This record gives sequence, C-alpha cells and structure tokens, in this order.
Amino acid sequence: MHCGKCGAELAGSADKCDRCGEPVSSSEPPIEPGRAPVKPTKHPIAYAGFWRRAVAFIVDSLILGFLTLPILIKPILSNVGPDLTAKNYVDFMTGSSRQAIALQLLMNLILVLYCAAFESSAWQATPGKKLLRLYVTDLNGNRLSFARAAARNIGKVLEQFTLFIGFMMAGFTARKQALHDIVAGCLVLRKT
Repeated sequence: MHCGKCGAELAGSADKCDRCGEPVSSSEPPIEPGRAPVKPTKHPIAYAGFWRRAVAFIVDSLILGFLTLPILIKPILSNVGPDLTAKNYVDFMTGSSRQAIALQLLMNLILVLYCAAFESSAWQATPGKKLLRLYVTDLNGNRLSFARAAARNIGKVLEQFTLFIGFMMAGFTARKQALHDIVAGCLVLRKT
C-alpha cells in the first residue's frame, strides 16, 4: 500500500505515512508503484465513473451535432438526395465512398479539437463534463497541455476499433480510467 499524498510505501498496519505524516485512508485506492501520486486536495478525490462520463459524452455529442450540422448537411444531401431518411443517412455514412470517409475523418478531427481545447482550458472540461461537475487532470492533478489533451482524445477515436471496450474499462479500474486515460496518463475527477 502507498501513501495517497506522497506515494511512499506504507507498512500494512500504519496509521500515518512515515515520510509526510498523512493519515492513512482506506477509502482511496492505493497508488501504483512507479506512478506519481495525485496532488493532494482539501477534499477527498472522487473519480468520475462510467455512467457520469457517458452522460457527459452524450451532451457533448449533441452540442457537436448541432454545431457541425451546417457543415455536414450539404455533402450529405448532395450524396443522399432529397429523399433523406435515417436509413439513407446511415447507408451513406457507413459506406466506403470518398465523401463518406472524408466526412467521418472531419467529424473525428472536430471531436478531437473540441475536446482538447476545452480540456486544456481553465475549465479542464468540455461543456458536457462541466455540466456534470467533472474535470480532467494529469496524474499529479495538474491541467493538461493541449498536446496531451489531443493525444487523449485521439485515443478515444481509436477506441472505436476495439468495439469501445477501452471506454468500458472506466467502470472497472481503480481510478475509473478508460484506456485512453491510462495511455495519456490522465484522470477524470468529480467535484465533491
């Protein structure tokens, strides 16, 4: 077991850390050896679970859908035609035409830039995460750089190819990290 404040290894029955004097709390998961500890806060650390993150993603998807609709509507209408139905739209977007692939790439690029810009800002959260009182930090509790936030979100896009199993990991890991969080060295926390 490791100290939640400084990361020092603790004796099995220790009441406080020998290095920093921090009381031992059994409610927080132990820090993995070789990993930097999360910056101590006045409030206990609350990791954001899978369902809160899923709702935040849905909110952000709705916002992005509304904002990108004017960009996407013309190419879709020109390829699907005036008889735009849900089936025609799905057939077009899942097709292998150059226009469909270009639109999918554009949508993924917009998603990465949207999330990276907000998560590296003073908010440390997209509007969906902010609405649910969530924020993204590195493992030390610091704000992400734009490059790290972009890498984290590129990982989200790539998780489509794992049938979204990487997202589901947030429901099972000690710090509620999805695969893209682990790879980028990030945490999604909940304000208490």
